[in-house]
Amino acid sequence: MTTTAASQMRLVAIPRLAAGGRWRVEAMRSLSEPCLLWFTKGQGRITIGGVTRGYTAHNAIFIPAGVMHGFEVGPQVFGTAVFFGKDCGLALPAQPQHLRIREVHAQQEVNVLLDMIQREIDSETPAHDRAATHYLGLLGVWLERQAVRAAPETVRPDAARRLVTRYTALMERQFRTGAGVGEIAAELGVTATHLTRCCRETCGRSAIDLLQDRRIFEARRLLAETDTPVGRIGTSLGFTSPAYFTRAFQHLTGLSPTAFRRSQ
Repeated sequence: MTTTAASQMRLVAIPRLAAGGRWRVEAMRSLSEPCLLWFTKGQGRITIGGVTRGYTAHNAIFIPAGVMHGFEVGPQVFGTAVFFGKDCGLALPAQPQHLRIREVHAQQEVNVLLDMIQREIDSETPAHDRAATHYLGLLGVWLERQAVRAAPETVRPDAARRLVTRYTALMERQFRTGAGVGEIAAELGVTATHLTRCCRETCGRSAIDLLQDRRIFEARRLLAETDTPVGRIGTSLGFTSPAYFTRAFQHLTGLSPTAFRRSQ
């Protein structure tokens, strides 16, 4: 792992992820880097690749780069999110992992690793960046071992889940194009009605809800973090007119795009 990649790694307390608005964690979105969520307190639901499961304390959830997800963060939820950085060079799982870590020793082990990573990130001693990357590598080893030892969140890979996983992956590539559910469903070889039925079965939401959630998350991110004009944001996300973008945004957020930007 290069020093540049090392500088991208970071640990964030899970409640802080929602500090700028719960939409930052609850809305469907993907990251350009791998992420590990280690929950130490509380419970909630997490949707990964269109499949919703419950999580509790001592759950470790690994999300590869580019996988769409969103999760609840209630007031009682605590833990740590580990962002590995782009092109981190570590051997990490190619598929999402949801592990229930029941052994106390394994729980303590990951807590110690997280403490050491944060200590080295904060340190100014020589070679602290190399030390941090080595500890991050040990965290990857811990994750690999727990995938074998721990009780995985068993989900039968039935046809509905496979289809919805394919849908969210294709959606992630196309949500900016303006393609609708019908067009994406056609690419998957199914009808929009069947796709929506499967989405409701796996995560309790319709196919259009997932698509709009992803598009509006990106709109909120751009409104909050850039100076891009509102009209250009709508166009970049495939909305055919400023009025349509405003209606869709306000329907999901309760604010117009301009009012949301001011609130940020």
